[in-house]
Amino acid sequence: MNRPHWLERGMKLLRSKLDQPEKQTAVVVSEDRSTRERIDASLKHRDEALSSRSLRKILSQLNDIIDTKVSEIEGGRRAKVFAKWYELSLPEIRLDVWLLMSEYFGPDAKKVMSAREEYTQAFGTQDEGAAEIKLRRSLVSPRTRLFQRFAAFEGGLRFLLSLRSELIPHLKNNKRLVALDAELENLFSTWLDVAFLELKRLSWDSPASLIEKLIQYEAVHDIRSWADLKNRLDSDRRCYGFFHPNLPNEPLIFVEVALLSEMANSITPLLDENAAPENLQKATVAIFYSISNTQAGLRGVGFGDSLIKRVVQVLKDEFPKLKTFATLSPIPGLKPWVTKNIDALLERLGDKEAKALHKSLGLTEQSGAELIKAIDGLENLSNNAVLESFMKHAAAVYLGQTQLEGHPMDAVAKFHLHNGARVERINWCADPSSKGYKQSWGMMVNYLYDLRKLDRHRMLLAKGKIPVSPDVESLFLPLQKVS
Repeated sequence: MNRPHWLERGMKLLRSKLDQPEKQTAVVVSEDRSTRERIDASLKHRDEALSSRSLRKILSQLNDIIDTKVSEIEGGRRAKVFAKWYELSLPEIRLDVWLLMSEYFGPDAKKVMSAREEYTQAFGTQDEGAAEIKLRRSLVSPRTRLFQRFAAFEGGLRFLLSLRSELIPHLKNNKRLVALDAELENLFSTWLDVAFLELKRLSWDSPASLIEKLIQYEAVHDIRSWADLKNRLDSDRRCYGFFHPNLPNEPLIFVEVALLSEMANSITPLLDENAAPENLQKATVAIFYSISNTQAGLRGVGFGDSLIKRVVQVLKDEFPKLKTFATLSPIPGLKPWVTKNIDALLERLGDKEAKALHKSLGLTEQSGAELIKAIDGLENLSNNAVLESFMKHAAAVYLGQTQLEGHPMDAVAKFHLHNGARVERINWCADPSSKGYKQSWGMMVNYLYDLRKLDRHRMLLAKGKIPVSPDVESLFLPLQKVS
């Protein structure tokens, strides 16, 4: 019997044991013992998914995958067999597999310490280069080889992306998995480097299976129907995605663009299925109104910056009259932040202005909590100019003056500002959807990508100053007592 058949039979036997009714009850992996302690223990186990015997068998199979005596092809074949078993396993068993990968396939600690000491001694001498190489090699984890073997078979990259997407939610409560996650993120950053990605336009003529991916992965403005989708792929629209050769029919990230004659201040006309297409001869503005990542397993692997730059260049080549490149973006963290800081915001308004704001909402007493409650109870916000003024001030402070650990507090702002954009304009009642109201009472923001100033804006941000337009700066309130 050759090795692959033996391996497959072994995993089938293991699977049959794990499928027994008494093994399939919901369990919680104990946090008291590491997988090393569990493997070294007796065959009995407590409230853990797998016994020490099963753990040792899985560990042996993982080691067989990275066996240096077998070829990459054979290693990939073994990895494929293991992946098939894994995909049929219970979540509790998968967690044990992650723990084995994390705790048994890290760098050799003794080699790392020895190489580090040698590098320290060689620093500044002619042997420094050789010592550095040795240190780098000592830090290479056997997990790298393991994941390379998984990536070798067809569908292997998709398998690893799925594994990490399932792993990520467990990181907060299980620190033993942090190294495994970091290894995967590092490898994905290398394997999926933008130099190896292809930019493709998605249109109504694209294969139906690909168009359906847009509906599945759209994360900003839900696609409500085929008519809605067709509108987003009309003649005055563009949609582009980054693709990798190993995932040919699935964009890793995609962006939707509207070509207009002026900067958009509301999402409503952009999503209007009955609106006539814009005259492309008059289009001078490109509005990026939706950017969606499709793979949860690629968290921390950035494509957005490169995608926007590539798309801008493609658009400029096709439409030389385009002068302005901006977004129409949601402000997902605004409402929770204002709710938390409402008393401080009101205090800085001044008594007269605060009274006018409360009066505009029919309130006789000044109370931050009651003010938020009153705003939430309004069916129509557009007719209250006093409230509009206050909320634009609050949004300006949130987007342009408030940071968390040296970064913009809002997740979408963080993305665009780190890419070199600036906060250009705050738009009142720009998204009337329930999602928009829940996030920011319907407010949206334009981020401007001035191609001549991207590096300047990044430098400002690195110095702790968020780049904003003069119009947004004029909305600032004195920054104090806001967290």
